[in-house]
Amino acid sequence: MATETEKITNLKSSVAGLNQISENEKSGFVNLVARYLSGEAQHVEWSKIQTPTDKVVVPYETLAPTPDGAEATKSLLDKLVVLKLNGGLGTTMGCTGPKSVIEVRNGLTFLDLIVIQIESLNTKYGCNVPLLLMNSFNTHDDTQKASYLCCFLPQFFLLPLIVEKYSNSNIEIHTFNQSQYPRLVVEDFQPLPCKGQTGKDGWYPPGHGDVFPSLMNSGKLDALLAKGKEYVFVANSDNLGAIVDLKILHHLVENKNEYCMEVTPKTLADVKGGTLISYEGKVQLLEIAQVADEHVNEFKSIEKFKIFNTNNLWVNLNAIKRLVEADALKMEIIPNPKEVDGVKVLQLETAAGAAIRFFENAIGINVPRSRFLPVKATSDLLLVQSDLYTLTDGFVIRNKARTNPANPSIELGPEFKKVASFLGRFKSIPSIIELDNLKVSGDVWFGANIILKGNVTVNAKPGVKLEIPDGVVLENKTISGPEDILEK
Repeated sequence: MATETEKITNLKSSVAGLNQISENEKSGFVNLVARYLSGEAQHVEWSKIQTPTDKVVVPYETLAPTPDGAEATKSLLDKLVVLKLNGGLGTTMGCTGPKSVIEVRNGLTFLDLIVIQIESLNTKYGCNVPLLLMNSFNTHDDTQKASYLCCFLPQFFLLPLIVEKYSNSNIEIHTFNQSQYPRLVVEDFQPLPCKGQTGKDGWYPPGHGDVFPSLMNSGKLDALLAKGKEYVFVANSDNLGAIVDLKILHHLVENKNEYCMEVTPKTLADVKGGTLISYEGKVQLLEIAQVADEHVNEFKSIEKFKIFNTNNLWVNLNAIKRLVEADALKMEIIPNPKEVDGVKVLQLETAAGAAIRFFENAIGINVPRSRFLPVKATSDLLLVQSDLYTLTDGFVIRNKARTNPANPSIELGPEFKKVASFLGRFKSIPSIIELDNLKVSGDVWFGANIILKGNVTVNAKPGVKLEIPDGVVLENKTISGPEDILEK
């Protein structure tokens, strides 16, 4: 059995011959593997965990109002850059291209909405907030080129290049790639591409924690600093609630916070996402994986843990430069085992939220739930395409006619999992303003202008196609056949 030192020596030799990646990527990868092999881990002592005060996790409603006047607002916004994490594929929803080019509403994609939002800010205040897209090698080509396989249709069709599409608009759009690392063969800790797997399956993007070194290595960080930019707002491209917030930016500038994580109260549907704690005098992210088994139930139940990371992050650009240059961002490593063509492999990843403990004067802000509206599945897509939301200037805004502060709970069966199938099964998206819960399973098809209220369950019998007619109102109903639809 090779020792840790021998594994790293052999790995360095193998990685040196991988011409597909840069020297920065090679050294970053080897360092990550060395940290993993050393068993480096942050052990959290339960007794040292403290509940963060309101100075550490600031309630959103206590933030000071933004300064009056367009000039003051322009000055504030001119310090800002928006960076969207655009490395994800829409495979969960049956798409082959970048998730961010899924149509959300009115024929507009995630990227369209993001661009329209920032362009509207730039036009209104005469400022220059640029948009950066961090792609992965999986999404780069499809984000850049003019045609790709759309997830809604079975054929190729032409979509305008996102950067070209807005070339005459009031917004600068820049793209850069996050690192590309080789998957590790578990058996001997050698890179999978060295075993003959030279295609995309031999590689992986190492998580969004890579945003900080990639921003630096791409040259974008120095270019932004040269233009006088001070803060970057980082968010997932599929979070429709992650919009620029002037109150948050003003607070960070005034208080010289180097890092801010937006957190929001958990609901029963939120099973993932770490929480913020005070630990040994610093604020840090605590993930359930870091909690010892005997404390897991306590972690799930205690009130102080009922906020979670939205992955909306505000970070000082000079602080990023300082910490990356010092190689000080040693976030917890997330091992992700996979199998490629029968070979067991490992990909080592990091998360951007875990970097909070390395920044000075870092805080959380407990934001309204409206700032966390991710679209991870077609059930989420149904919510944002419905009358529960309206669209204004690229902003998806919750309909005030909905009196219940919580969104409806929606569970769609596997027949609805892929976007193309989902869209094909609805003539139009039902009205769900007064819906509490919806469960759908089996071969179900919805007509147009349907209204759903209260608790609705539609369960088609095996082998039976169940069509819900146009214009019906289903309120507190369980439907398993046509006869149940008309039943009072």
